[in-house]
Amino acid sequence: MVHALLILLMCQLLGEVSSRALGLPLPGPVLGLLLLLAGFAVFPKLVDLMRPLAQGILGHLSLLFVPAGVGVVGHLDALGGQGVGLFLALVGSTILAIAVGSLSFALVARLTGNTDD
Repeated sequence: MVHALLILLMCQLLGEVSSRALGLPLPGPVLGLLLLLAGFAVFPKLVDLMRPLAQGILGHLSLLFVPAGVGVVGHLDALGGQGVGLFLALVGSTILAIAVGSLSFALVARLTGNTDD
């Protein structure tokens, strides 16, 4: 599992370095995941090496939300003044995400011929 963690962190590091060096508008960790995905395509055995690490991380994913929750609680007074704007942003982004998801699903269904019209 140490090798898998090293690979994951190296992909993130390479993505971060590439993003900053090339001035790309894409975050480094996203580029790192794309590098990891390319590694999966080139080296299929890499998937089996990374699987236990991924399952371990996903099994403890809820722990990653604790610092964000503490940050929100710690800054409730600052967030209270922006409550209306935050509420509108939350509702608007939720509606937009649902609309984009449903339109994407409809487009993919139409392109693959899986429509029940």
